[in-house]
Amino acid sequence: MASNPPGKCCFMGHRHTGEPKGEHKDVFGLNTYVTGDSSNDKIIVVLTDVFGNKFKNVLLIADKLGEEGFKVYIPDILFGDEIESLDGSVDFNAWKARHSAEATRSVVDPFMAKLREEFSPKFVGVIGYCFGAKYAIQQIDAKSGLADAAALAHPSFVSIEEVAAIGSKPLLISAAETDNIFPAELRRQTEDKLKEIGARYQLDLFSGVSHGFACRGDLSDPVLKYAMDKALLDQVYWFQHFSKNA
Repeated sequence: MASNPPGKCCFMGHRHTGEPKGEHKDVFGLNTYVTGDSSNDKIIVVLTDVFGNKFKNVLLIADKLGEEGFKVYIPDILFGDEIESLDGSVDFNAWKARHSAEATRSVVDPFMAKLREEFSPKFVGVIGYCFGAKYAIQQIDAKSGLADAAALAHPSFVSIEEVAAIGSKPLLISAAETDNIFPAELRRQTEDKLKEIGARYQLDLFSGVSHGFACRGDLSDPVLKYAMDKALLDQVYWFQHFSKNA
């Protein structure tokens, strides 16, 4: 395992303020938040954590990605079963049982395939936060992946085999210093595997923050706000770099 299964920390966080600019619409049969550039030449698909595609925090992130020249889609990969409380009080084991890897992938893969088929984009990037990271890295599998590059933030439930399968497709990882889901030993295992396969990767470790910092941390904490802002800037630069010739 390159990162552990979701735990209680994956079901906790803080709400951010702001007004989303995009809209929810039906895209390939899934409720999807859509924002950003008018064309579909350069697309980013965001695969969410357990709080889903109505969670304002991730919508505001998507809007910022959209301002950088990307069309951004956030499909509902949770079957309309997103977590609303941010205090960790939910029965997360019961929730996880309803969201198996097989069931979730059966939603993600067709969405990505239809996106490629219908829009014929020149570039597709994919971002996975926590729960969504597993399905994001699957999309840069060298043999079956439908994305050109990926970015993960505090990933959960990613297997070392999924890391090994990316080949030369670019992977950005934003990690927290304190993280029981992606702890130091699993970060190092991941880094060793990426080096072994000769991957194009970047792994950033942010001190003073914990799991969830990139999308649901307490923005009144200047250390955390820096880490969240920097993780987003890294994602923007990562995708701009790999899409520049698209």
